[in-house]
Amino acid sequence: MLGRNVESNTTQGQIIADLFTAEGYKVTCVSSKINRVLRLAEIIKTLALGFRKFDSVLVETYSGMSFITADVTGFLCRMFRLPSIMILHGGNLPEFMRRYPRWTKRVLNRADVLVAPSDFLAKEIGDFGYEITVITNVIDLSLYAFRERSKIVPNLIWMRSFHSVYNPEMAVKVLAELRQTEPDATLTMAGNDKGLEREVKALVEKVGLSGAVRFAGFLDLEKKLKEFSAADIYINTNRIDNMPVSVVEARALGLPVVATNVGGLPYLIDNGENGFLSPSEDISAMVKNIKKLLDRPDLTQKISQNGRISAERSAWTAVRPAWERLIGEVLESRSSVKIDSPGLGNKYGRERIKDQL
Repeated sequence: MLGRNVESNTTQGQIIADLFTAEGYKVTCVSSKINRVLRLAEIIKTLALGFRKFDSVLVETYSGMSFITADVTGFLCRMFRLPSIMILHGGNLPEFMRRYPRWTKRVLNRADVLVAPSDFLAKEIGDFGYEITVITNVIDLSLYAFRERSKIVPNLIWMRSFHSVYNPEMAVKVLAELRQTEPDATLTMAGNDKGLEREVKALVEKVGLSGAVRFAGFLDLEKKLKEFSAADIYINTNRIDNMPVSVVEARALGLPVVATNVGGLPYLIDNGENGFLSPSEDISAMVKNIKKLLDRPDLTQKISQNGRISAERSAWTAVRPAWERLIGEVLESRSSVKIDSPGLGNKYGRERIKDQL
């Protein structure tokens, strides 16, 4: 876990932990610390003192400095003979593995099974020789009231962190070009500042869009539902992506999605059927796709409806059986093998799971 903080996005680890707890499972969440060092210290302490009471360990695995957490946790799981499931996240992870092949191989080989939330990440990591189980990211679908869009106005919303990976400047440039033919178009930009918010605001001023762009800040779930429900089109301008939960949330609420064609998004969006894909950095192409939605209510209605159907695959009722089946199979596999046998790392992961979600 990456810590619970009112000014931070709720991670998939937190969501899954809460959903399993609500089902009656005993779940220990570690760590609630925001500081990276304190978080790692709490993870070590929790495993060292309580390993006898755990049946399995689910490790949220990210690239960058966060990979150290997976390294230490995986090592402790092997030492204490605890079955571990590493859940892979982030569109940067494949590149990180190419940069640090020996380190990442050592760490991932400690897991009993590797899980990815998208076919994209499963393929990319699978190219390194791993078998990957795909279990999609989850949302509590009951919280997302569907509103079908058909005849819409150019009321756009963008929600990611203000970081170069998410390319917030492109959203502003898309609005600027769109307003050449749609002068009433507006844009709401929401998310935490990761170093670029000031520059984006300066760009808004420079291109004369001060009255057309609203900065909503970080959105907790309640604010997110309100802002998304009020908008008509969700735009995703990422340069790198995996399976963005924000896209799933937007589609669950009926928002048509126009996104850049990067990372896992072409695995998530069937262009023209449940959303639109535009080449990365191609402002005119994204504007063209937005105008298709504005000009064709029948197409917008289809995409809104199909987007909701796609989002339903991420409902807990759909995802829970896959998790229960996987954890049960890992424990069964572990019980039939000598835990400290040489080369056990990722043994179960190499056995293809045929009955996947």
